[in-house]
Amino acid sequence: MLILLSPAKTLDLATPFVDSSTEPRFAADAVRLARAAAKLKPAELSELMHISPALADLNAKRFKGFAKAEQRPAIRTFAGDVYRGFDAASAEPAVVDYAQAHLRILSGLYGILRPLDAMRPYRLEMGTDWAPRGGKLVDHWGRKVARALLADLADEGSNIILNLASREYFAVVGPFLPKKVCLIAPDFRVRTAKGLKFQSFTAKVARGALARFVCDERIADLAGLQSFDRDGWHFDEDGSIPHVPLFVRA
Repeated sequence: MLILLSPAKTLDLATPFVDSSTEPRFAADAVRLARAAAKLKPAELSELMHISPALADLNAKRFKGFAKAEQRPAIRTFAGDVYRGFDAASAEPAVVDYAQAHLRILSGLYGILRPLDAMRPYRLEMGTDWAPRGGKLVDHWGRKVARALLADLADEGSNIILNLASREYFAVVGPFLPKKVCLIAPDFRVRTAKGLKFQSFTAKVARGALARFVCDERIADLAGLQSFDRDGWHFDEDGSIPHVPLFVRA
């Protein structure tokens, strides 16, 4: 089973780490993309990515100084809600090693990252309506990311993908997955007085927690996923449909 996650906008650039980094598969592509993005003015970045002028200035500087920026392992750098749920800081080395083999992070700049792949600070969402040669970023990556993912799936000897990524990021691989791939896309709902409700923040943390659970327990199939019981979550058989397991908590 391969796990898919989205990256995070929030980055941790300060916490020390001892991991040995690996080379991203599309490191050269990332440098070329950053070089192209460095030609954009802060106002253009602000409009393209719907970010504040201050964030646009920060990311313009990051793109211009990209080649010389410090590199950190992806799992030690992304720090948003999903990664709070994964809690890499508490993971034993064996768990990180398992994640390195079975977890992939989709990225607008790097295409696809393993947890220990070295990355530089950036912000470039996959849904950005920009690419160096025109079009959208998702089209720029096209089949390249999907081919890499399928190669990893073949190396693993599995046909199961656990999709814990957002729609924006899954769009880069979804159209290119063959029918033989078993895609599992969990749904997380909170039980309230008015019934089951989707809560974005809660679901993001749950995705990270489920990814960590898979790595901790070496889960390899849908049946194993059903035993996920962390942070008050439990599998709801009645509310589930094939390949869309429902997890509920109070």
